[in-house]
Amino acid sequence: MFLSINFLLIITFFKNKSFYTISRYILFAVTLQSDSLILLISNTLYLLAYFNFTIQVWLCIIISTVLILYSMVTPVTLTAMTLERYVAICMPLRHAELCSQHIHVHCILIIHGLSSISCIAVFSSFFASASLSLYKQHRICSPQMYTLHRWQGHIRSTVQQFYFLIMVITIVFCYVKIMKVAKTASGDNKKSTRKGLRTVILHGFQLLLCLIQLWTPFIENYVFQINLHLFINVRFFNYVMFYLTPKCLSPLIYGLRDDQFFHALKKYTFFDLYKTNIFQGRLIVLNRKNVQCT
Repeated sequence: MFLSINFLLIITFFKNKSFYTISRYILFAVTLQSDSLILLISNTLYLLAYFNFTIQVWLCIIISTVLILYSMVTPVTLTAMTLERYVAICMPLRHAELCSQHIHVHCILIIHGLSSISCIAVFSSFFASASLSLYKQHRICSPQMYTLHRWQGHIRSTVQQFYFLIMVITIVFCYVKIMKVAKTASGDNKKSTRKGLRTVILHGFQLLLCLIQLWTPFIENYVFQINLHLFINVRFFNYVMFYLTPKCLSPLIYGLRDDQFFHALKKYTFFDLYKTNIFQGRLIVLNRKNVQCT
């Protein structure tokens, strides 16, 4: 269901050219595309693992590269969206300069560059210790497959703790700064600032779930050594709570809360349905005429 909502929101973004020049909508589109890709791949891998379907390791590496990369794109983009709200509220005179159209491409490239650090850390340590024969073996595709030695887990843990620290500092900094502006604002500015503050809080909650997701592999590895049945239950809970839930919050935060985007969504949705009904009605009339003529 959320995949279809995400696709509908993505179509709405691309149909409205005015969104192309607004940084928060561009970042929102990046999040939607990232979340949709993650939901599609992760659901497929989860079903394959549930039915014990194995694939060759080299194919799993290609799929996992995309999955690990875009698993980090979402929290990094959320952090960038929080910074954009901070600039818009606390530095309104510089917002047009810092969030100009030509900077958007650079921002997206930086987001993907920062997100690739985790992917590089995981696979560089795996390639350094894996034998050539391993790549042709058939295994269930899962993140645990790339941890052959304990030191690989330590490297992954260090990288994820670095992400966690930077993102938490950024969220707290932006929240405190926006809170200060909210206390001194008045009238329409106060209303806009309060809305921006609520958006940052929602981003913080969504980001918290994403960051907890970074710790779930270590919890699962520990539980796996204790009890296999408990491991399956914990893994399913983590998947739903910390993997799927943050991906489903994006449509709520911007797709439904943002007035401009919500109006565009209603316009294109109802207009397309209206056109479809008219087209189907005309087809029915034509078919009846053809039946009467025959």
